[in-house]
Amino acid sequence: MVRRVVRSFLTLVVVAWIVPLRAQAPSQQGKVVTPDTPAGRVLAAWLDAFNSGDSTRMDAYLKTYEPSKSLENQLAFRKQTGGFDLVSLEKSDPLHLEYIVKEKNRGISAFGALELTSGAPATVKTSALLAIPPGASAAAFRIDAATRARVIDGAATQLEESYVFPAVAKAMEDSVRARLGRGEYDSITNGMVFASRLTDDFQAVSHDKHLRVNFSPAHLPNAPPQPSPDAQAQMRRQMERINCAFVKIEQLPGNIGYLKFNGFMNPDVCGPTAAAAMNFLANVDALVIDLRDNGGGDPRMVAYLCSYLFSHRTHLNDLWTRKTNTTQEFWTLDSVPGKRLADSTPVYLLTSSLTFSGAEEFSYNLKNLKRATVVGETTGGGAHPVSGHRVDDHFMIGVPFAKAVNPITKTNWEGVGVEPDVKVPAADALATALKLAEQRAASK
Repeated sequence: MVRRVVRSFLTLVVVAWIVPLRAQAPSQQGKVVTPDTPAGRVLAAWLDAFNSGDSTRMDAYLKTYEPSKSLENQLAFRKQTGGFDLVSLEKSDPLHLEYIVKEKNRGISAFGALELTSGAPATVKTSALLAIPPGASAAAFRIDAATRARVIDGAATQLEESYVFPAVAKAMEDSVRARLGRGEYDSITNGMVFASRLTDDFQAVSHDKHLRVNFSPAHLPNAPPQPSPDAQAQMRRQMERINCAFVKIEQLPGNIGYLKFNGFMNPDVCGPTAAAAMNFLANVDALVIDLRDNGGGDPRMVAYLCSYLFSHRTHLNDLWTRKTNTTQEFWTLDSVPGKRLADSTPVYLLTSSLTFSGAEEFSYNLKNLKRATVVGETTGGGAHPVSGHRVDDHFMIGVPFAKAVNPITKTNWEGVGVEPDVKVPAADALATALKLAEQRAASK
């Protein structure tokens, strides 16, 4: 299935032209053994923990090697795939591995790459896993010197034309071209690895976590096609199947409401789910909203959910676009289905370092409007909306094209994140928020 690039505010919700996991892995006799190298040992540790399906083992692996990843998301991925069998090793260096795995549930194959830091103990610097297209092989991932140069040229052009800060775009181009001239990319023959490396090198200059280069082993269309009615219906079913990313809604002791959702989905599809959640919680004495695993999403859903927390029309955020030099304002809605939360009801937002993009906007809006208390960790720091641009037949780049401007602070959270009002480890955020809610209720 081909997916259209979604131009979204404060997040790239759908990675353009994602290749679905449908290709069958080649048959392999015997068990492939990971090499006795730092990278090989980390890959073995990941496979053991992931395949076990045990949350304790997976959590221990993530804390040791990949603390930036969400345990909840990893467990959901494990449920979807059933785990992986290692089929082959395609490239092996002490700190770098490329490999092919086969999904247990559906016999699907994918190409993986793992790169470690050089420190001690070694941790995962980058890891990627991408499907092998139907009828293709590992050869679909191979690139040469001409491809590397062409992709850098194309990415630089897109950055020059659209990146929100032109001077930074030029600095990114100069840095990557210098690396190319020094031969730093000469040993990279895998498109997925090259995309990851370019992303790291662009971000090393811009520190912009929304900027990403992506690779597709399948041929990318010249322009993202408009989704057919069948494709639109399938995307709707996918959102509905995951309950529009709403994970948990509870009424806790003391009439404290708890809401956890992990993304801001399209309100045209997910508005009824959001409305049902907010109406269920409309009469609580305090509300805790858990954003610790929320990576962002549709800006319209940010405004939609904010609208349930204010009795009057409220200015939330602005978006300035570089190319047009225009500013778009975002306000709460004049009306919402059902009942709004009373203005006097305290709201607590739980954050972590994984809270990103649209979830950060939600937190930043409510914090600066004095409508919520943020509890947890400083968020990821991504405030620039992104649009996807095709670079060539197999590469595209997500270019941040605008910046958020809060009407109160006149700035945003790019690169610094949203600082919590009450700073505690993410694991302790819920207990802390509940204690704050109970203390407030007792003081009345």
